[in-house]
Amino acid sequence: MSDLPGFHSTDQPLELDLHHLQEKAKNISSPLKNGHGKPHSHKLKQHKEPSSNSSTVVRCLTDVKMKVTFRYINSVLSCLIFVVGIIGNATLLRIIYQNKSMRNGPNALIASLALGDLIYITIVMPLTVYKVLAMRWPFADNNFGLFLCKLVPFVQKASVGITVLSLCALSVDRYRAVASWSRVQGTGIPTVTAAEIAVIWLLSVTLAVPEAISFTMITSTYNNQTFNVCMMSHRSSPFLEFYIKSKDWWCLGFYFCIPLACSAVFYSLMTHEMLQHEKESLKISLTEHLKQRREVAKVVFCLVLIFALCWFPLHLGHLLKKMIYDHSNQQRCEFLNFLLVLDYIGINMATINSCINPIILFFVSKKFKSCFKSCLCCWCYSGSLSNSMLPLHHGTSLQYKHTDH
Repeated sequence: MSDLPGFHSTDQPLELDLHHLQEKAKNISSPLKNGHGKPHSHKLKQHKEPSSNSSTVVRCLTDVKMKVTFRYINSVLSCLIFVVGIIGNATLLRIIYQNKSMRNGPNALIASLALGDLIYITIVMPLTVYKVLAMRWPFADNNFGLFLCKLVPFVQKASVGITVLSLCALSVDRYRAVASWSRVQGTGIPTVTAAEIAVIWLLSVTLAVPEAISFTMITSTYNNQTFNVCMMSHRSSPFLEFYIKSKDWWCLGFYFCIPLACSAVFYSLMTHEMLQHEKESLKISLTEHLKQRREVAKVVFCLVLIFALCWFPLHLGHLLKKMIYDHSNQQRCEFLNFLLVLDYIGINMATINSCINPIILFFVSKKFKSCFKSCLCCWCYSGSLSNSMLPLHHGTSLQYKHTDH
């Protein structure tokens, strides 16, 4: 995939590999001009020419057309994600913040996840739209452009880390809630949950630091044309060289497989606990309490499932690139097109995940749906939001009551 200058083998459309740009760009008959963005439509002709290491490089006899269609699809989709993500995540945070009864363990983790997505959408999406339409990196010729070059991938990776670790914490929390079914939890954020959120943010920010260090602005010349790109460079240290080479495997393992494995383990344990409780003689109040906790568990399961669906295509493309794609294979041309399309689809789906969680809550939970309606359409209701949302029963999340106590 790195045969194309401007083709990004990362979790977001920001990254170029310096070696591939300088060594493999010779496969292209026309360069990416004036900056860092989506590839132009290249006509690739099949013949051989010497490379810098005296080996032969086979060019493709294939049209790679990603110019007009994907530029505007990405722009429209990014604008839609920006609007929906800002409204949805901000509303979700407002609901949890304004109503004290919503401030409990699970909702605190959901708010943490929403805040991470909101930061990502606010910072990254406007720059993405500009980069796609202008076909260059913003402020590429000054220090502010360098700052953005380091900030954007840092925010991206930190946001993904917050999402992954928050989903893991939610899975563990739901198992603890079901396993301790006889204990009725009050409202308020437990100290353990507050500590978990602090650790989640600290660890996510720490793991994103290599992104900020490795990305930089590179001025490259091709066919007597100079263009600036924001990409990773491993020349500063051996650690960054190792990080760049192993990044795809690291992202697949930590940012995808671990949250799914964690959810699978704790949801299996939770299912076992539920089956055990059903065999026992329970009081009506505790049975109702357990049903409420099951509803929250269903919501968390949907969040994990949608996360897996959104991120699977991108990780699949990276895995295929690592395992199958071969730069020296003369038959690689059609496969290159497939990987290119798959990568763009994966990038778009992964970006959608930053705005979809409030939508999941809206459709999966009837109680949360009522909260969103009251908050978004407060002018349609005679009462205020604070008067319409009453305390939760037994400290479970996602509860909403119109009736008075």
